[in-house]
Amino acid sequence: MCLGVPMQVVEPGAIRALCRARDGDHEIDMSLVGEIPEGTWVMVFLGAAREVISEETAHRSADAIEALEMAMRGESGFDHLFADLIDREPELPEFLRPAASNDN
Repeated sequence: MCLGVPMQVVEPGAIRALCRARDGDHEIDMSLVGEIPEGTWVMVFLGAAREVISEETAHRSADAIEALEMAMRGESGFDHLFADLIDREPELPEFLRPAASNDN
């Protein structure tokens, strides 16, 4: 399994850029997204930026990774890291919902 990590560009570059994650700075391959401005967020897989993402998406992803790390250590009390899901009924994605019946 490959896990994407949100990182913020610190020093832009066309091929490689210095990006910052929770655990520090990393030199990241930017070949798939091109040169992007300082401060932009990217989702990084195996040392390569694959997608430009919003700051909100970056924070949600970082929170989910933190909750996963807590669960793996046997800790609990990480509901606050899923604030966007609290007090909300789960919904199936559109493509998994049953097709409307056209039989009349």
